[in-house]
Amino acid sequence: MHQEIPKSYQPDAIEARWAEYWVKEKLFFVPTPPPGEAERIFSMLLPPPNVTGRLHMGHMLNQTQMDIITRWHRMRGFVALWLPGTDHAGIATQMMVERQLEQEGKKRRELGRDKFVERVWEWKRHFGGAIQEQMRRLGASVDWSREYFTMDENLSRAVREAFVRLYGEGLIYRGEYIVNWCPRCETAISDLEVKREELAGKLWEIRYPVIGMDEFITVATTRPETMLGDVAVAVNERDERYRHLRGRKALLPLLNRELPIITDELAQPEFGTGAVKVTPAHDANDFEAGLRHNLPRIEVIDQHASMNQNAGPYAGLDRYAARKRVLEDLQRQGFLAGAKDYVLALGRCQRCGTVVEPRLSTQWFVKIQPLANRAIEVVERDYVRFTPPNYRLIYLNWMRDIHDWCISRQLWWGHRIPAWHCECGEITVAREAPKECPKCGGSKLEQDPDVLDTWFSSGLLPFTSLGWPDATCDLRAFYPGSLLITGFDILFFWVARMIMLGCWFMAPPHRPGSTGSVDGKALEDSIPFREVYIHALVRDAERQKMSKTKGNVLDPIAVIRKYGTDATRFTLAAMSSPGTDIAFSEKRTDGYRAFANKIWNAARFMFLNIDRLEPDSRATLLEQPSRGAAGIPGFRAATLEDRWILSRFNGIARQVNQSLAAYRFDEAANFIYDFFWGELCDWYIELIKPRLAPDSKDDARTACGNLAALFEASLRLLHPLMPFITDELWHAMHAGSPPQKSVGLAAYPQMDEHQIDTAAETQMAILQDLIVTVRNLRAELKVDPKRRVPIEIFAHMPETRTLIEANCVALTLLGNVEEPRFANASLGKVSATRHTARFDVRLIYESQIDRSAERQKLHKELEKLSSELANGERQLGNEQFIEKAPADVIAKLRSRVEELKVVTGKIRSKLEEFT
Repeated sequence: MHQEIPKSYQPDAIEARWAEYWVKEKLFFVPTPPPGEAERIFSMLLPPPNVTGRLHMGHMLNQTQMDIITRWHRMRGFVALWLPGTDHAGIATQMMVERQLEQEGKKRRELGRDKFVERVWEWKRHFGGAIQEQMRRLGASVDWSREYFTMDENLSRAVREAFVRLYGEGLIYRGEYIVNWCPRCETAISDLEVKREELAGKLWEIRYPVIGMDEFITVATTRPETMLGDVAVAVNERDERYRHLRGRKALLPLLNRELPIITDELAQPEFGTGAVKVTPAHDANDFEAGLRHNLPRIEVIDQHASMNQNAGPYAGLDRYAARKRVLEDLQRQGFLAGAKDYVLALGRCQRCGTVVEPRLSTQWFVKIQPLANRAIEVVERDYVRFTPPNYRLIYLNWMRDIHDWCISRQLWWGHRIPAWHCECGEITVAREAPKECPKCGGSKLEQDPDVLDTWFSSGLLPFTSLGWPDATCDLRAFYPGSLLITGFDILFFWVARMIMLGCWFMAPPHRPGSTGSVDGKALEDSIPFREVYIHALVRDAERQKMSKTKGNVLDPIAVIRKYGTDATRFTLAAMSSPGTDIAFSEKRTDGYRAFANKIWNAARFMFLNIDRLEPDSRATLLEQPSRGAAGIPGFRAATLEDRWILSRFNGIARQVNQSLAAYRFDEAANFIYDFFWGELCDWYIELIKPRLAPDSKDDARTACGNLAALFEASLRLLHPLMPFITDELWHAMHAGSPPQKSVGLAAYPQMDEHQIDTAAETQMAILQDLIVTVRNLRAELKVDPKRRVPIEIFAHMPETRTLIEANCVALTLLGNVEEPRFANASLGKVSATRHTARFDVRLIYESQIDRSAERQKLHKELEKLSSELANGERQLGNEQFIEKAPADVIAKLRSRVEELKVVTGKIRSKLEEFT
């Protein structure tokens, strides 16, 4: 027996129920497989959303693609682990809680570090689960029993272990360097966390008096307030203009500090005046020049972007107020030579938008080159592959120009750096807090106040989430991961760092249980994932980037409430062409909502006709044992339409599997859409309707059995893309004895070569062409839809006539015509006629024909087909094409060219009637 389904499809009535059912029944729980099953394991890490996050369209796309691939692997018999988790999101979470405190009239420094961290944990408990709940509602088939949070104790232990090991190998060091400093967040941020934008600005020229000479040396700068920290003036050795000033000294305006005039490549003759000020404490390039010349570093801007005591009379001013005052004083004292319009490359904090200040700071760094070398090698050897492939070169170019990674952040929320400072100056890096200083024996030790960059702990996740540094069964079974699906925006933030850290910590000697050196096999086994698929951006329907300021941001939850999750998922899949951004259109989503409705109505049609049979037949037809993966077992191909649909289903199954293997979600979606709507619903169901008549029980039983088998297999084919409606209908079919708890645990359809019938597909194509031609003629002649009209057919070949005669019922039913009569000669000069390579067909219907419109239509068709014919003949005349193209492609093209010659000839004959 099947269960009744409502008359209308209402996604909101079924989706929440199935989402809850999947979690409650733990359908996606993955036990650790025993050793030796590595070839049937698929594992994938969810890019952990921030604990502060809410679902946006980028998440929706990312999770839709991951869910499709995971469900597809699971249905093909893989042990499929999709591992979920959330990131503690250091800066974002701290800012969120600070805003909450501000509303209460409090500040974090008033609370103190320990109380503030407690407050963040409290916030996380109350508000941190929103995005997980949204994921559950979307039906993400992750293993929730393995969910992690990056600040969990086991992961925190692994982070400390990784830090201590890198430090012990000399790959983590502490030192002064110019960092990107955010005055609002009060922390250093990496280059990747700086958002660059071009703005119109000024390039100011300032005259520095040369000591002992009656002349000035003029420098150019875009940040005049930093001149207060100048320690030298640089000129280029090749610049003859300043040869006479080398080795002399200049006087710093406003502060009267003596500055040496040095030669350095920092100064380029073609930039500005060719002379530059050197401020090692506030510019990265100047810092390097300072190292080359052993120059002092004078900080004049503090962590709040205000001038400090070294700025003399400008101390206490905000950096921009100081700039204004400095320029005024330079102008008044005659040192300001001028100002030019200049395009500035301004850096802003990606998190809060504050203009970043290059600032000298003591930070912790990873000496990155040794890690980068391995990460480059594994991609060059194709151990890690990128789709689309252009990202391979982007990745390699970035890695070859990589700089040491600043991993410390001046925050309170995050993984605190496991380093302790003694009064004697000794720094102890350890897994646990030391009781005394190993150098002086002192017990007054203070832990470093900084926390680690969030991306450091996230970069370890492919192995720490599986139990590293312990030699766990999960680590053995699920590492390396099979695939990573993510966006381009975190290619360097996260993907590159996972590859670097994975290739270091999962290779000897760090890999648990490993011995020996890092040879090719060990390096290949150390990668965090074998494939990386980079998905595109989701834009609005006009291809504009979504942003709050433009007011074009789409809330995926709102879209889901309106159209359903399945329709939204299908839209994203159908528009996911690798390397092409998605112009998300609600119109398309509405169309796919209609597609779901079409499937629903087809199910109701099937159940209605099965219910007309006796009860025992119902049970036999619907409550069959679990069907196999290859083809459609038990399908009885009794007629042409049966043989055709069985062959087409197998062909589509092959195409969908190939598309999903290549991450062509768009192709997979469109193949299924065209098959389910066009071939199954619009053609097959219509073709079998005469066999469902009450007076033909045997035919009806066969037709219903085939339809049930086909529909069930089609639901399995569609399930990864539309999981909710497919589980609803699949359970409705199997009510009482479902072979699995979900269609998502049934076998995914694969092609059965024995069920491919090219002859049936060819014959059905002829029949469909005839029916469509008849329908088009009826429309052109404006025949009343209720009126059946006679037709006349001339078949060019005897087998075509035999085919049409054998399928007259289908022709009369679907073409809405009387039984055809056959002519023995071509219908070339008869009105209301259409010609193809295999038949001519005429509607015998008296109607006023617009001869001018008919002639125009024929001319247009002739032009189109003539162009195709010319292209085909050109290809066949191309020797390179003939040498390189597959034989079957050439054969098909030759056949098509001959067909086009026949059709164009007939159209020309037809045109003669209207001249």
